[in-house]
Amino acid sequence: MGRPYAVKGRKKKRKLEEAAAASDAAPPVEEAEELPPPEVRSGEEKSSEEDEAAAGEEEHAAADGLPILPRTVDGKRRPGAIFVLERACLEVGKVGKTMQILNSDDHANYLRKQNRNPADYRPDIIHQALLAIFDSPLTKAGRLQAVYVRTEKGVLFEIKPHVRMPRTFKRFCGLMSQLLQKLSITAVGKREKLLNVVKNPVTRYLPVGARLSFSAEKSVNLFDYVAKSNDDEPLVFVVGAMAHGKIDKEYTDDYIQICNYPLSAACCLNRICSALEQKWNIQ
Repeated sequence: MGRPYAVKGRKKKRKLEEAAAASDAAPPVEEAEELPPPEVRSGEEKSSEEDEAAAGEEEHAAADGLPILPRTVDGKRRPGAIFVLERACLEVGKVGKTMQILNSDDHANYLRKQNRNPADYRPDIIHQALLAIFDSPLTKAGRLQAVYVRTEKGVLFEIKPHVRMPRTFKRFCGLMSQLLQKLSITAVGKREKLLNVVKNPVTRYLPVGARLSFSAEKSVNLFDYVAKSNDDEPLVFVVGAMAHGKIDKEYTDDYIQICNYPLSAACCLNRICSALEQKWNIQ
């Protein structure tokens, strides 16, 4: 009577060994494949390969378009501000079967295997910076004219001022991954492009006579600096959105420092927005 139980036990043991072997053979999550930066093309046609890649995206935050904020329209022409965020770390990689924005938390092992510093892969910096701009009273009052973001790979894209940015980091990464693959994101129920990859350089999209200021070495009182600016000249602020390092300042007019201490991009943008709100009496 003991033999059947022994046979049954061996079968059960064999199944457990096979399951363990299959588990060991499963590919690790960290194996990601880096993708080259997208090429900007004329026209709105998208290839079937791009559609298939976008269909495999884990986060579908922008699948049906982005919501927009109510626009302030009073018929008056008022001065505004433009922000250029340089060296944003937004790099798409293929993780398993999905396309994701690489970051230091989820893909640290892969980045180390590629002899890269995981600390350089910080898409959370640009997310916080954009929230600082779009959550400000300056934007809600309709004084934000445009936002331009250039990635470490040199991809430049424009964000319209009435976009409602994703609040969570995961949804933001899903949106950026879709943007860098499809090259544009439209509004909900509309064909208006809210985020759009454009050709370099950024200076071709800035107003004629715009005054460009880059936050860096020249120490100034930001409130006095903004108060002295002419409302007839559009103000353009260039801020670095990377973990460390410097950005190209060749196309800027002023190279200023707004604090004696190192500031994050989001904190720097909060200060700039507050100074502009005081200048234009935005309560």
